[in-house]
Amino acid sequence: MKKITLLFMLALIATACGNKKNENKNSTNKTIISGSIKIDGSGTVFPVSEAVAEEFLKVAPKVKVTVGESGTGGGFKKFAIGTIDISDASRNIKDKEIALCKENGVDYVRLTVALDGITVVVNKNNTWAKDMTTAELKKLWEPNSKITKWNQLREDWPNEEIHLYGPNTSHGTYDFFTEEIMGESGASRTDYNAVSDYNVAVQGIENDKNALGYFGLSYYEENKDKLNALSIDNGNGFVAPSIESVANNTYAPLSRSLFIFVSKKAAQRIEVQKFVEFYLNNAPALSKEVGYVPMPASGYNTQKAAFKSALVKK
Repeated sequence: MKKITLLFMLALIATACGNKKNENKNSTNKTIISGSIKIDGSGTVFPVSEAVAEEFLKVAPKVKVTVGESGTGGGFKKFAIGTIDISDASRNIKDKEIALCKENGVDYVRLTVALDGITVVVNKNNTWAKDMTTAELKKLWEPNSKITKWNQLREDWPNEEIHLYGPNTSHGTYDFFTEEIMGESGASRTDYNAVSDYNVAVQGIENDKNALGYFGLSYYEENKDKLNALSIDNGNGFVAPSIESVANNTYAPLSRSLFIFVSKKAAQRIEVQKFVEFYLNNAPALSKEVGYVPMPASGYNTQKAAFKSALVKK
């Protein structure tokens, strides 16, 4: 009987140890880390970061991740003084922003998380404008442009006023569009509806037959039933914006990379490390889900290596 009892007790201990191992193994599915992560910046990158944050909450429920969208420029201002951990950006960092980071001792690593195409859109009831050349876009959006009516762009278009919508100057989309179309970042007419929230532009164009605007591909993908996208000709024929044309870079010159800038100081915290690793692992699926274009697997492997290298204190 003693032997049976002893064997029974040993079996219970073994079962308990096995359960403990399973608990430890399952803990990889739900991380027990805690803390908080602050993200701000590009309204274009916002949907990707927000989707990643929502999914990360499922595996790390004790980490509070806040995602703002004050525009790429607004995000860099906060990032450069250390008030946020990660800055979303739809363009590269400018020299003056680099200088401000250095001034405040903010070192960082830049990581590409997805690809995007700036989309020029019109109202669903616009039956005439199906495409534009980059030369026409420049004529329409250049500083002090005299174009106020459709037929000033093409004679067979209506003698009706064009009502323009676009991002305000704090957005990376504004910087990128003006640089690619005008050849100079920030060179743009000012008499247009400048928005901080792209959803305002969507609503404005949706309700105005004579409206035209531009923003990231994901906002068009979400509102295909409300808006029409124009094909763009850069001299090699008209190409419509799509996941495929952005991925193969035929949608030129309005295809671009989307970034997150991670503070190296913040990256020393375990919750930030785990979040960025989770971001890069899940960006391919989640970026596509919200209307952007994932990079090839090799591209994400390069970003993972860059982040791993940034964690090494020098």
